[in-house]
Amino acid sequence: MSGRARPGLIQTEQVLKPQGRHIAAWTKYSLRTVFQPICRLLMADAPVFRLYNSMTRQVDAVEPLEDGHLRFYACGPTVYTYAHIGNFRSFLTADLINRTAQALGWETTFVSNVTDVGHLTQDDLVDPEGADKMAAALEREGQRFANIYDLARYYTGALLDDWHALNLQNPDVRPRATEHIAHQIKAVERLMERGHAYETDQGVYFSVETFPEYGKLSGNEAAEQLQATERETVQDPDKKDPRDFALWKKDPDHLMQWHSPWGWGFPGWHIECSAMSMAYLGEAFDLHTGGEDLAFPHHECEVAQNECLTGATSVRYWVHTRFLQVEGEKMSKSSGNFFTVRDLIEPPEDGGRGVDPLALRYTLMAGQYRKPFNFTKKTLSDSARIIRRYQDAAEQVEEALQADEEGPDHAADTLPDCYDATLAAMCDDLNTPKALATALEGVKFIQGLGRDLNGATARTAQQWLVDTNDLLGIIWHQGDAEAAATGENADLATKVNALLDERAAARESGDYDRADAIRDELDAMGIEVMDAPDGTTWKRKAVL
Repeated sequence: MSGRARPGLIQTEQVLKPQGRHIAAWTKYSLRTVFQPICRLLMADAPVFRLYNSMTRQVDAVEPLEDGHLRFYACGPTVYTYAHIGNFRSFLTADLINRTAQALGWETTFVSNVTDVGHLTQDDLVDPEGADKMAAALEREGQRFANIYDLARYYTGALLDDWHALNLQNPDVRPRATEHIAHQIKAVERLMERGHAYETDQGVYFSVETFPEYGKLSGNEAAEQLQATERETVQDPDKKDPRDFALWKKDPDHLMQWHSPWGWGFPGWHIECSAMSMAYLGEAFDLHTGGEDLAFPHHECEVAQNECLTGATSVRYWVHTRFLQVEGEKMSKSSGNFFTVRDLIEPPEDGGRGVDPLALRYTLMAGQYRKPFNFTKKTLSDSARIIRRYQDAAEQVEEALQADEEGPDHAADTLPDCYDATLAAMCDDLNTPKALATALEGVKFIQGLGRDLNGATARTAQQWLVDTNDLLGIIWHQGDAEAAATGENADLATKVNALLDERAAARESGDYDRADAIRDELDAMGIEVMDAPDGTTWKRKAVL
């Protein structure tokens, strides 16, 4: 991946969505409805999927409103800069929920937004007087971008590059706030019509007093609690209650503005997610994720808005990811321990540290999502070694598949049970430490097979690798996973080995120009050639 992010295309993407371990990774999204009933039958004895619900403050069994179909929303970032590894720990939680549900044979509808307007620097104080993060970023960036929309497109593209590098599945819909202004205006109008909002000279506010249950998600209920969190902000003197939050900010001079019934301005941050989630998931959906910092006020405000718009519970399960530390300290730029994804995975010549993105993904999964996690260089180094073990095992399996020697299946009684244990751990409130430890036992088993890794055993091992990757996303990136499942890797190996034989013959005859040309051809195919005294080996480069 280069240091330059491409402009992001934020349309709904059709992606491969494997549905359970009995269906190969090449099952196409368009065929999902055909296989769903079969998957649910095959997974009838599957473990119960349980998650910690911030609303009930306990681990609850996830029971979708629509049988076998999980519909959920994940708060995405504000695209005013590069997302950091703490952001991606939260995004990874949503990815693992999606993968686990699919492994159970469920259909999933996953929506994750992009906030490209309306997030104020003081939004954590539910007050509309802070500077807009997008506008502040444009001022900071100087002449780098022609306008604020270019800045948003650039950092959205960077988000997608990092998203794919860490092997996160694409959401079914990735809506942008700027493309849903009409939805937000209509939502504000409905709240006003129902007596839950009012207008002042500075904006339109949600009236917390009209929703007695405000605070039930976070526990921040009293006006005094809110005032205790406030720092030096300018209050709107016409606000009726210090807890009231902005739905629309009147500002005819703002860099991003739209005309509304209340004049020119832009939406409040909280109304954006309410409008976009209900636009794609309906007035009632199953689950909502985000970082722990979003529980209050953002998600608390969403609860109030949603339930006043619908008159009923709109989200059944709220899942929050805890913060991470870096080397035992809070991550901050002033401490020098603040990392974006690209700080770590970009090659050294581009200013990065050359970390395998799958190793970074593995590290961010090493701690369970709802416990604080300490990100260290040692953990990252250990993760890189483990990822290499998975890739080595996959190469062993590929070689055995090509040889296809006859013999009994020595993995039939071990690897399926290993996968079942890994899935059970993921269903246990995304217990990733246990899931990773269990899956690693499968790798050790494969590497310990030796001569017993015959054709039949290799086919079971290949299926285990594909299924484990579908669930955890740590072995191959999406394109490589499809190749492993369809046998494309075997075809690739045949082609690569033929080219290496030709290269060896060219070197033997002294035709070094031809040998170099073959190596360049292999490099263009994404193949890394490694010459050693005892022979030449090769491997696929990481797909970014």
